[in-house]
Amino acid sequence: MITSIYPVLMSTDVAATTAFFRDAFAVETVFESDWYVSLRSGTFELAVLDATHESVPAGYRTAAAGVLVNIEVEDVDAEHERLVTRGGAAVAQELRSETFGQRHVILVAPGGVLVDVIQPIPITDPELLDQDR
Repeated sequence: MITSIYPVLMSTDVAATTAFFRDAFAVETVFESDWYVSLRSGTFELAVLDATHESVPAGYRTAAAGVLVNIEVEDVDAEHERLVTRGGAAVAQELRSETFGQRHVILVAPGGVLVDVIQPIPITDPELLDQDR
């Protein structure tokens, strides 16, 4: 029986990656060492691991790439104001609404991991409206 599933981001700068998620999303630290940090918000978890740590098999010790972390929020416009306008977070894709039911902004975390901050909105794409959800 599964008791937990959560992503672990392999990073070349554990401290900077951890600080980004702590500062931007007020996650709490549940375990911290210089090479591994476990973060939590309610029942949601995310960990950051030094990509060069010996616990990672040889040949796989590289920073996360091609990773998109989705974080759903109640008010993405307020989060955009807080994180981007006032906080200066790096943006990969500006705030916009999608016909498939998302209003979102995509941020760049340390190491190049993308963070998609999402507010669900009504679907407006006619093809998707005809599908059962």
